[in-house]
Amino acid sequence: MQTPDAPLMLSVSGARGIVGKTMTPEVAAAYGGAFGSFLKATTRKARPRVVVGLDGRISGPPLAAAAIGGLTATGCDVIDIGVAMTPTVGVMIGHHKAEGGLTVTASHNPIQWNGIKCLDGDGLAPPPAIAKEIVDRFKERRIDWCAPTATGRVEQDGSAARVHVDRVLGNVDVAAIRAKKFTVVLDSVNGSGCVGGRMLLEELSCRVEHIFGEPTGVFGHTPEPLVENLVDLANATRNAKGAACGFAQDPDADRLAIVDETSRFIGEECTLVLAALRMLQRTGGGALAANLSTSRMIDDVAARFAGSRVIRTAVGEANVVAGLRPANGILGGEGNGGVIFPPVCWVRDSLSAMALVLELLAHEGKPLSQLVAALPRYAMVKRKMELAAVGGMAAVAPALAKVKVAFAKERVSDVDGVRVDFADGWVHLRASNTEPIMRVIAEAATEARADELCEVCRRAAGV
Repeated sequence: MQTPDAPLMLSVSGARGIVGKTMTPEVAAAYGGAFGSFLKATTRKARPRVVVGLDGRISGPPLAAAAIGGLTATGCDVIDIGVAMTPTVGVMIGHHKAEGGLTVTASHNPIQWNGIKCLDGDGLAPPPAIAKEIVDRFKERRIDWCAPTATGRVEQDGSAARVHVDRVLGNVDVAAIRAKKFTVVLDSVNGSGCVGGRMLLEELSCRVEHIFGEPTGVFGHTPEPLVENLVDLANATRNAKGAACGFAQDPDADRLAIVDETSRFIGEECTLVLAALRMLQRTGGGALAANLSTSRMIDDVAARFAGSRVIRTAVGEANVVAGLRPANGILGGEGNGGVIFPPVCWVRDSLSAMALVLELLAHEGKPLSQLVAALPRYAMVKRKMELAAVGGMAAVAPALAKVKVAFAKERVSDVDGVRVDFADGWVHLRASNTEPIMRVIAEAATEARADELCEVCRRAAGV
C-alpha cells in the first residue's frame, strides 16, 4: 500500500493519499467501516448517526460513496450533506445530534490528493489516542460488518450551508458589519466554500466579487492559500473599487488567508491574530490556544489584556481544542489561517474567521493595512524537506534527538517534534501529519535571523 511517490498518510488528521494509488474507493470503504465500527463499539448505539460531506474536489464523489458504503455496512445511519466545508460537517453533527461526522477532503493538498477526516459527536477532531484507535482498526481491518437486515440508511440534507451561516451570524455583531457595506473579494478556489462563503458575505451586506467561485472541484490555482498562489486574488482586490480586503479559502474552507485593501498579502499568521484581537476586545481577556508552530504575535496581543494567556499545543486542531476546551477558551487556532471559534464549532472555520475580521474592521473604523501595521511583527521562515530525501520516517526520531542534545541549554519543548526557544526567536522541527515531509519553521525579528535558525536546526538534526 505504501510507495515513496504515493504515500498513505495516517495521523491525527485522518487519512490522505494519492487518488487511484493509495487513496481508492476500497481504502475509503475500509476507513468508513473502521470508523463506523469504532462508533458502534464506543457509543453502544445500534445505529449511530454520521454526517458525511466532501470538500468538492473532483475525485470526491466515488470516495464519499465508498465511505458511506463502509459506514452503512457497519450499521450506521448516514446524513449525506454533499459538498460541504469541513467546519460545516462539525456544525451539522450538533444540528442532527449525530454521533460523529466524516468528511472526504485533502484540505490544502494538490488535486491529485484526497483523504478522509473523522469528527466525534461533539464536532471535534478526535484526540490523538482516539484517532490512533480508528487508524489501528483500519490498518488491522478490525471492522464489524453488520448483517444484511441491519444495514444503515442514508438521507440527504441540503440545508447545511444555511445552518452554518446562521450559526456564524448568531455570534457576531451583524448590525455593525452591515452598516459598513464592505466590498470584499472572495477566492473559494472552486472548492466547498463557494456557496457558504458567498452566502455569509451577502448576509452581512457585503458587495462580493467572487473569483474561482463555482464549485467545480477543479482548482483554479494551486489550492494552498499562500502568497504565491493568490496572485489573482491580489489583482482582483486591487481592481475592485473600494475593496476592504480579499479573502481566500482552501478547498475544505477550514483555513483563511487575507489580502488587505492595498492588495498586499498580510500573511496567514495574521488571520488568527486579528480574530483573537477582536475576541479579546469583546471579552476584555481570556484564554487562547495555538500550536507550537504559530507566531508569537498572538502572545504579544494577549499580553495587552489583563488575565489573558496563550496555551501552546501540538500541531493539529484536535490538539488545539484539547488545550482550549478545558480552559473555557474564547478562541483557538493555528498559524496556517485556521481559526476555531467555539460558539460556532470546534473545527477551524473560514466563515467564522471572515466574520470576526469584518467585525474588527467595523468596530475599529480603520483600513486593514493600518490594523496589521499596529500588530507586533516578526519574520517567519517555513521550510520543508521530503522525507524520502532524508531517510524516511525512520530518520525523524534520531534527527529530533540530535536537536534536543544540541540545544539542551535553551528552552526546549518536545510536545510535538522539537521546538527550541532562544532569546531572540524560536525554531520548530517536526514531521508533518498530512504530507510526507519534515517541516522546519523559525521566527525572529529579521528574516536573516529566522533563516539562520532554520539552518542551524537543520545542521544539528543532520538532515
